[in-house]
Amino acid sequence: MPPFIRPLFAATALLILSLALAPAPGLSAQPNLVIFLADDAGWGDYSHSGNTQVSTPHIDSIAKAGVSLDRFYVCPVCSPTRAEFLTGRYHPRTGVRGVSTGQERLDLDEKTLADALKAAGYATGAFGKWHNGSQWPYHPMARGFDTYFGHTSGHWGEYFNAPLEDEGRMIKTEGYIVDVCTDKALGFIDKNKNKPFFCYVPFTTPHSPWAAPEEDWNRLKTKAITQRATLADQEVDDETRCALAMMENQDMNVGRILTKLKELDLEDNTIVLYFSDNGPNSFRWTGGMKGKKGQTDEGGIRSVCYLKWPAKLPAGHTIPQIAGAIDLLPTLTALTGVPRVGDKPLDGRDLTPLLMKTETIWPDRMIFSTWASNISVRTQNHRLDNTGQLFDMVADPGQTTPLNNKEPELAATLTGAVNAWRKEMYGLEAVAPVPGKGKGGKGKGPANAVDPRPIPVGYREFPITMLPARDGEPRGSVKRSSNAPNCSYFVNWTSPEDSLVWLLDVKTTGRYEITIDYTCPIADAGSVIELAFQEARLTGKVEPGWDPPLYTNQDTLPRPDGESTMKEFRTLTLGEVELKAGQGPMTLRALEIPGKSVMDLRRVTVTLVE
Repeated sequence: MPPFIRPLFAATALLILSLALAPAPGLSAQPNLVIFLADDAGWGDYSHSGNTQVSTPHIDSIAKAGVSLDRFYVCPVCSPTRAEFLTGRYHPRTGVRGVSTGQERLDLDEKTLADALKAAGYATGAFGKWHNGSQWPYHPMARGFDTYFGHTSGHWGEYFNAPLEDEGRMIKTEGYIVDVCTDKALGFIDKNKNKPFFCYVPFTTPHSPWAAPEEDWNRLKTKAITQRATLADQEVDDETRCALAMMENQDMNVGRILTKLKELDLEDNTIVLYFSDNGPNSFRWTGGMKGKKGQTDEGGIRSVCYLKWPAKLPAGHTIPQIAGAIDLLPTLTALTGVPRVGDKPLDGRDLTPLLMKTETIWPDRMIFSTWASNISVRTQNHRLDNTGQLFDMVADPGQTTPLNNKEPELAATLTGAVNAWRKEMYGLEAVAPVPGKGKGGKGKGPANAVDPRPIPVGYREFPITMLPARDGEPRGSVKRSSNAPNCSYFVNWTSPEDSLVWLLDVKTTGRYEITIDYTCPIADAGSVIELAFQEARLTGKVEPGWDPPLYTNQDTLPRPDGESTMKEFRTLTLGEVELKAGQGPMTLRALEIPGKSVMDLRRVTVTLVE
C-alpha cells in the first residue's frame, strides 16, 4: 500500500470501527463484562481444542458464539499472567517476580482494568483466586474491585468446605470451592443486573491438589486415555482423569453463569471472556506441543482465549494473528468505551480490529515469555526458545527440529530481540546462548525468599491485615509445612531461640487486636509467646490445646510432594497492643515452652480497632 494512502485507510478503518462499536437500539452504551480465568488448564483441556476425552460444552459455546484467538499466549505460571491481564504490561515491569512470599504483589503504582471500569461507573466484583497481593493496598478491593470473595494467595490447600475470605474476613464455607465462588458471582450479577458490571471469576481449578467432586470423578475415573501427552511416558493417567474431571466441573459452573445472563436478558450486551493462566500442570494432551506449566515452550504458555459479545462480535470467528494476555486490557477498554486509568506505557495491543473483522494494517510483532531466568520469543510463525534454538511453529509445533543453520539471520535477529528485552525488563546484560546448551543470559529466578517490600498494616478503610505463614520468615528450627509456601503453615517451633518474623509498615498509630490461627498437641498446651514490634510487646498463652487430624478425605488422588496436607486451625485472641507508625520486623517468639513444641501457626491477623 502506498504511504500516502495509509492515513486515509487508517482513518476510514477507525470510522468503521467506531460505528460498529456504537450501541445498538435498546442496548446500554456500556456492555457488562464477565471474565473467566482457569488455573493451570492447558490449551488441550477443552473439547473445542479437539480433546475427545473431556466435555466442555459451555466453555466451547463462548467460542462458537464469538471469537477464538487461535494463537494466544500467557505466562508459564499464575501470578505473572494475572498481572499482565490486569495491566496490559509485561509482568517484570509491574513488580511481580514470583508466586508466593510477597513476590506475587502488583506494584501499587500500577493501574488495573478494574480501576478503569470502576472509575467509569461499573460495579466490580472478583470471586476466586486473586494471586497479586493479599494485604491492603495490594488487596483486590484496593485494585478496583468493590467486593471480593475467595483466596488471595496462589495455591489453596482445601477444596471442600474451605475457609475463604469474604471482604477481609475469613469464613467457613460449605461445598466445593469452585461451586461456592460461582454462587457468590451469581449473587453479584443478580444484585447489579440494572447497571453495568464487571464480574471476574478466576477459578481455582484444575490446579492441584487433585480434588474433584465425586460425581465428576466417578464419570471419568475409569475413562481410557486415548490422547496422550507429547511426552507420553511422563503422563500419569489418574492425574489426567482428575484434571479433566475438574474441568468438567468448571464447565458446569461457566454454564450456570451463562444461563443466569440469559435469564436476566443480559446475554446480548455482555462481553464474556475465557482464558487460562498457563499451560497444563501435568503431562497431558496438548496437540503435540512441547512444554507444560513453568516452561517457556509453546505448550507451557499457549492458552485458549474465547470472547463473545452477541450484540457486536461475529460468531464463529477465528483470529490467526498472535496475541497475549498483555492485549486484554487495551482491547476490553476499547470494546467497553472506557478510558484507561494511569499513564504507564502498555505492551499490549488493542485487538478490536481483528475481533470486528475490520480491514486494518496489522504490523508483525513479537511476544516475549519469561520465567526463572528463561526467556523465549514468539513471532507469527517462529519461536526462539530459552536456549536460543529457532523453530518453525507452523510445521513443527513440538519444537523438534531447530532451524538455526537454515535461517541464521532470523535466529540472530530474535536473539538480539531477547537480549534487548531482557535488558529493558531487568537491566541485565545478556550472555549469548549456545543453541541447545542452556539458558540465554543471566537473570533473577524467583525463589521462596520473602519479598523485601514491607507488608502494610493499619489502613482505616480496611483495618484487617492477615499475615499468613507464606509471607513470613521462619527462623531457627522453624520451617514451613511444605516446600511450596502458598497455603503452608509454620511447624517445628520447639525452642526459645526460634522465631517467626514479618516485615511490617504500620501506617496508623493506634490500638490493634492480635489473633493467631493455630494447632497445638494437647500435651504441649501452655506455651507463653511474645509478639514484638518496635517497643511494643504483647504476651499470651497458647491454650487450649487443639490437635485436629489432618484432612485425609478431601483429595481424589494423593497430594503431590511439596504440598501441605491441611487441617482445621483454631483462632486464639492474644489481646490488644499499641503499635506506632513505622517500619520494622514483627516477631513472634516463645518465652516458656512446657511441652515439646509451641504450636503450628497458619496466620496472624492484625486489626486496627481505634
